[in-house]
Amino acid sequence: MRLPGEEELKTAVKISSKRPMPCQPGTERIHNFSEVALGYSEADALWEAARCLNCKKEFCREGCPVDIDIPAFIKKIKERDYRGAALKIKEKSSLPAICGRVCPQEAQCEKFCIRGNKGESVAIGRLERFVADWEAASDYQVQPPIASSVGPGNGRRVAIVGAGPAGLTCAGELAKGGYQVTLFEALHVPGGVLMYGIPEFRLPKSIVQREIDYIRSLGVEIQTNVIIGRTLTIDQLLADGYASVFVGTGAGLPNFLKIPGENLNGVYSANEFLTRANLMKAYLFPDYLTPIRVGRRVAVLGAGNVAMDAARTARRLGAEEVTIVYRRSEAEMPARHEEIEHAREEGVQFRLLTNPVELRGDADNWVRELICLRCELGEADASGRRSPRNISCSEHGLAVDTVVIAIGQGPNPLVPTTTPGLETNKWGNIVANDDGITSKPGVFAGGDIVTGAATVILAMGAGKKAAAAIDAYVRGMP
Repeated sequence: MRLPGEEELKTAVKISSKRPMPCQPGTERIHNFSEVALGYSEADALWEAARCLNCKKEFCREGCPVDIDIPAFIKKIKERDYRGAALKIKEKSSLPAICGRVCPQEAQCEKFCIRGNKGESVAIGRLERFVADWEAASDYQVQPPIASSVGPGNGRRVAIVGAGPAGLTCAGELAKGGYQVTLFEALHVPGGVLMYGIPEFRLPKSIVQREIDYIRSLGVEIQTNVIIGRTLTIDQLLADGYASVFVGTGAGLPNFLKIPGENLNGVYSANEFLTRANLMKAYLFPDYLTPIRVGRRVAVLGAGNVAMDAARTARRLGAEEVTIVYRRSEAEMPARHEEIEHAREEGVQFRLLTNPVELRGDADNWVRELICLRCELGEADASGRRSPRNISCSEHGLAVDTVVIAIGQGPNPLVPTTTPGLETNKWGNIVANDDGITSKPGVFAGGDIVTGAATVILAMGAGKKAAAAIDAYVRGMP
């Protein structure tokens, strides 16, 4: 691979578009679960980093929920100091290889990039991934210094409930501050949605495991198969000597449409469908004996990133026809544009302005038909999206063998209902302020359990803020 010279890189600043991301061709990748986006080469990274203008006013940082010093790490790439770039990122983020792959940078840091005013913004997420992958390939783990102001000898212990992105980030920040941190996870492996929700082709589990190993290397103890609310309660953790508890249990309770036929065989929630495929390795059958039934014709109800993940997984599991059914237009689809385009490249079809109203089955109670109504868009609703209205006399059927319902998730009620004094709102989410402070002294919360289902990076930002608040709280204790 020939690297660009300094004179060549001087011309890169004039390039208005991002360096393309190399990807597997759509016709090939539907037959495997290998990662779709292949990552930047060193030459790609140098070209893209050269587009950064090194603005005096660092607007890009305003869009980063964990406050990564973006200009500084890109400057290190320009200098070909990739170890220094990794250290600069890890000063603020414990999960760079994950963020570089699944975070919606186009709506966050890249949204504020000055280059986006006349052309495309700098590909900050792709550069972050490059640095993280360079670190992994170099077999050299960059680790920021551990603070000595609070140390293990003073007995300050903190418990983290839930090993998803919020919990892992909070644990990493506190460990870097010198706390003794124990992370409790209900499942048999840590990672939360990173492990059970996001498919292998978008986020390889080896990448997640590497980031978890890094959190462990900071001194975090991770206990799996511990269900807080059953095995132990929050009050028991506080009574056992933990100075504080952070709750980051996410949003793992699936929502349903409440239409006739949702209990038919062959109807999955996206949570179950993706958990079987990802965490339980159904895609590797028969090496793993996890059962998952995918028929010839699959309908996925919803149009967020989870719906795209389910549709693209179904294609790889052998479905001949996969259709996204969504009651609004493409302009209102909440999924990332990149995920929608990847789904199209893989043969996923889209039935927009279509409202599912009933599922019908055969004599053996297997789903066979999805009944829908055509829609038109009316006025905007509370979310700012135009509300769909059913068109009369537009009922029609769609032949299906499998249906995946991907219309969002809510909070698991176990922790709130077993923790006296912990306030929740009408949706069952824990009530907490921007610093994660809840109604119960010593208990903090953040991520999807507070906000409802959101992005990985927002959960990480919440975990980081809560870690700072926990530090202030514990330092104020007698």
